[in-house]
Order: sequence, then C-alpha cells, then structure tokens
Amino acid sequence: MNASVWYAVAALVFATGAAAADFGTPGGPQPPNVDAIADVLRQDPYDLELLISYGTSKGGSAGHLALAIRDQAPGDDLVYSANFYADRKAEHEEHFYTDELMVRIPKKEYLFGTTSSLGGKASFGLDFGEIYKRSVIGVRVYGVSPAEKVALTDYFKRINDDYRTRVRNTEYHDGEVKYDYLRLNCAKTIGSGFKYGAGYKDLDVASATMLRGRRLVAAANANVPTEMAMKLLEQWHARGFRMDVVLYRKVAGSAYVDPHEDEKVAFKDLPNRFPSVLSRDFRKEQGRYEDVDNLHAMYVLYNLARYSVRVDDATKLLEIEKTRSPMAYPEAAELAARAAQSDSENYGRRSSFRPQGTGVEEP
Repeated sequence: MNASVWYAVAALVFATGAAAADFGTPGGPQPPNVDAIADVLRQDPYDLELLISYGTSKGGSAGHLALAIRDQAPGDDLVYSANFYADRKAEHEEHFYTDELMVRIPKKEYLFGTTSSLGGKASFGLDFGEIYKRSVIGVRVYGVSPAEKVALTDYFKRINDDYRTRVRNTEYHDGEVKYDYLRLNCAKTIGSGFKYGAGYKDLDVASATMLRGRRLVAAANANVPTEMAMKLLEQWHARGFRMDVVLYRKVAGSAYVDPHEDEKVAFKDLPNRFPSVLSRDFRKEQGRYEDVDNLHAMYVLYNLARYSVRVDDATKLLEIEKTRSPMAYPEAAELAARAAQSDSENYGRRSSFRPQGTGVEEP
C-alpha cells in the first residue's frame, strides 16, 4: 500500500467512529502520520530546538519555554522542560508527576502525544500533547558542537540531582532548588543551562529576590520565556549559529477539560496568545500587542520562519501547510526592529494604517 492510499485510509478511519470524537484527549488517537512529518523536519541538520509555548490565560500569559536536544531519544529529540508541579506542595505531589524538576520527554510525545512516558500523573497539554492546548514556536539552531550539547545535558541532570537532594543556594538559585513560578521557572532553568552549563557567561539570567509579603517585587525581575528566547537568539548569532523557525499550530476542537483546573474550560476554548516578552505585562485584555518589545519578538520569529505545521481538521493528519525561505538573523532582526518601532508608534496614534511587520502566526 503506497503512502497516499494509506493516508486516505487513515483519514477515513478518523472521519468515522469514535476516533474523531476522542481526538485531542488523553488516551485518544494522535495524528497517524506523526513519524512521517517528523522525519521530513529532521532532514534539516539542526542541533537544538528552543520550544516557546503560547499562553493560555486570559491576561498577559508568559507561556512556557523548553529545549529539545537532537538525537537523545530513539529516532527523536529529547525535550528538557521545567516541571511546574515540582514545587514540594503536597497537593501537587499527590496528583502530578514530581520526580524531576527538569522532565525529559521525547519531542514527538511532547508536541503530539496523547499518552506519556512519565506515567499517569503527567499533565496533558504541558508534559505531553502541547499542540492540543496551544501553539508552539520552535527555534531550531544549527552548528552547535557535540560538547555543548553534552554540557547542557549534564547541567540539566545536575539541576535534577540538586532537586532530589534538596540542595540550597547554588550559582543558579538562592534557596532550595524547587520550581517557583517567579524565582526558578522554565526560562531561568533553560537560561541557567546555557549560562553555567554551556559557558554563555554574558547571558543575562535574572535573579528575582523574594521579599516577605512582596511577591510582585520578584515578578518585576522574573525571567520570562520569550524574553529569554530573544536573549538566546542574540547569543546564538554571536557564536555564528544559524537559526530557523517552525510554527506548530494549535489543534482546533479539543474538548478536553483539565480536571485539576479551577475554571473548567475546554482546550479548544482557551486563549492561544503569543507569550508576552514583558515581565510586567499583567493586563487582563486579550487584544493585540502594540508595544515595541512584543512586536519585535513576533516579527523576528516570522522573519526566521521556515515551516508551519498543522493538523488538518477533516482528516486529522499532520501536514506542513507552509514553507518559506527564512532570512538570516541579522536581516531578520533589523527588519523586525524597524517595523516594530513604526507599527508601535502608529498604534499609539490610533489611526488606520497597514502594519509593516508580520507576526509569526499570521499568513
């Protein structure tokens, strides 16, 4: 049976019966051609992929940041992701996977999976099956040495060892090593891997000091996923590494409701917002960004874009819907900066205009 016939049969199976109804839920079917599309994307010889997940809250959500290192899982990359629930709270230890602070997940499982290698306590939409909950931007990095990849791996292992043995006051964190949304979050753990593990000594990784009763003081200095991503792009360019971007679009229609969330909202109805660059962006509206920093981030990622990947609503097959020729980073950054400044000024005037820049999720 050739590939086109096989895909047609698979699509027919999804279009009829329970499979279509269960799609986008834990234990349900995933796109049957994940391996085939992943193999196409892996034809490009990237070494790392920085995974920037969209925000799902009503306000200025920061999203999530993780790092995939190539060929550390059989036929796949391995994702290192800070565990939101590894904070020593009893209710989290009862209901969620908390064995590691830096969880390790095969990338196909992290993005498209409906079952988890971490076991039954893994969180759907966070530890596995990200695209059923939100879009993910992948920044792929080329030219990274094997030694640097080993150094990153070893440092994430060290963070896990520190977490298990309850180490306090390391070079990367003041206090006990455990997850903290502001003080030891996804952006800080990934940034620390590069700064202290891979030797990026001039990478700025903030240390948010917690004052008693003053949590917003720490928020103003917290590491933010997209801000850290922009810092890493600059670091990779300075080292001569090439970059491009893959957009993994959110799957429409998942009716799954996380039973652990206070507000019972189906994944399909959650916001899917580009994660804000700004640590102080706690606005409650979901409208477009108009500030220079967020516009610049969205524009530079679009300028670096090579592929857009989506699940077809009718067939439930994964497909590469768009292919572009990405700009080199210096051109991408310069054009993005110019467009972001102009567009932000025009938004401020509240006049009708045609934006110069294009956001990463726009056509």
